[in-house]
Order: sequence, then structure tokens, then C-alpha cells
Amino acid sequence: LLTQEKVTLLSQTPSMFRELVGQAAETSQSDLPDLRWIVFGGEALEPKHIQPWFDRYPDAHTQLVNMYGITETTVHVTHQVITTGHLAQGGRLPAGRPLPGYQVRLLDPHGNPVPTGVPGEIYVAGNGLARGYLHRPQLTAERFTANPHHTADTTTGTGIGTRMYRSGDLARWLPDGTLEHLGRADDQVKIRGY
Repeated sequence: LLTQEKVTLLSQTPSMFRELVGQAAETSQSDLPDLRWIVFGGEALEPKHIQPWFDRYPDAHTQLVNMYGITETTVHVTHQVITTGHLAQGGRLPAGRPLPGYQVRLLDPHGNPVPTGVPGEIYVAGNGLARGYLHRPQLTAERFTANPHHTADTTTGTGIGTRMYRSGDLARWLPDGTLEHLGRADDQVKIRGY
């Protein structure tokens, strides 16, 4: 279908993508000439999810892009193009840096920023942040909080994030300034990105 419809951008959860690559290996299809980008989201991206792609398509021109985001932030917040160099480093793959218009903070249980390498809960502020949950004021108050780290533009009085969203996800900052998504801080279970 990807070849027949000349798909140029594919958005997948990592676990579903792994199944797709496995199914492609069972067919005689060896090239996807139109596919330019594969965007991952919905769960932490690990080398096992994409190593089969690089094994099967070592010379592909397709960019693999890992993104972190949540529905309450209009989906994507961070961006990272993944290369074979990232696979060689081992471990989880980086979720990248915040997109323009977003601010990501990693905070401890007391609301303090955590240092590089230390896990913290992801809080997001920015232009794409939802107003809250429809008809759920208590949940809105719990998850959408004032942003004490907000920066204002003194000429317009606006800025990124007078409010921030408490995601329930854990991450840590890597030494190069990129985000590594570690999973959930609670008992929520995701199956194939849902």
C-alpha cells in the first residue's frame, strides 16, 4: 500500500512500525522510493523498533523522526532525526529538543527542576497547550498548572507558557541537551501506543 499509494510521510507508534517492517520482510518489496519521513510517537522509541528498518533499507533516503508529545499539547512537542549513530550508542533513543513555541521542564515531585541525567516528570508549556478538559474542572486544575518558569515578551506582554501541563511521563535531559523519554510516572498502561 505504501508503494501503491506513493506515501511520502508515515506516522506510526514504534511497536506498530516494528510489525510493519516485519511484514515488509515477508514480501518481495525491497524499495519504498516515495517514503521521505517516518514519524514516531505514542511510546518510547527503542533501537529494537527501528534496527530492522536500517538492516532492510541501509541506503534509504527516508528520515526517521522521533517525536514526543501528548494530546493536551496538540500532539508533538519535541523532534529528533534518528540516525544509525544513535543506534550505535545503545539505550533508548532521544526524543530531541522542544519545537519552536514550546517549553519543556523536567521537575521533581516538589516542582523543582532536575539536573541533567536525573529523571523528572515532563511539564510542557507553549502555544499549543489545550485550555483544559471539557466539563472536568477538577482534572483541569490538577493537570494544567501555573508556570513559575514562564518567560514573557516585555514588548507584547505575551510569552511561552503562563500555564504548563503535567504530563505524567518521565524523562531525563541528556548531556547534549536532548530529551530521553523513560515512560510513565503512574500506572497507566499503553498497548501499541494507545
